[in-house]
Amino acid sequence: MNKQQWHLATSESCTGGWLSKCCTDLSGSSTWFDRGFVTYSNKSKQDLLNVSLATLEQHGAVSEQTAIEMAQGALDNSDANISVAITGIAGPDGGTVEKPVGTVWLAWSIKNGATKSEHIHLSGDREQIRYQAVIAALQGIVKNARD
Repeated sequence: MNKQQWHLATSESCTGGWLSKCCTDLSGSSTWFDRGFVTYSNKSKQDLLNVSLATLEQHGAVSEQTAIEMAQGALDNSDANISVAITGIAGPDGGTVEKPVGTVWLAWSIKNGATKSEHIHLSGDREQIRYQAVIAALQGIVKNARD
């Protein structure tokens, strides 16, 4: 990311900061990692990332619309020019027929550019689901930074 002068902001719900930890585990990450938002509650998504109450009420916290607003909110509330958002149901509880455990929405946003989203369904226990979500988010950052 340094060659292109990218600065990253993360917004995480179900992964609880794991993605930010992975980024900051790398020596020198202060040159490209701006900040991370852990917005586990709906109120924190609204307060810190400007996710609208209407979006949360209409689509839920685990939805494409919420992930997109989280990614855009991370850009709006940081000095980053690329962001990633993760929201999902890691279990073991909380799943429904429409949104079973393992449902994850990711979104990547580039300042003054496109926002892309992806729905994935992961399997395993809580830790495995969260780990796989972090990997998917990292892979998406690389892919979207190249596009």
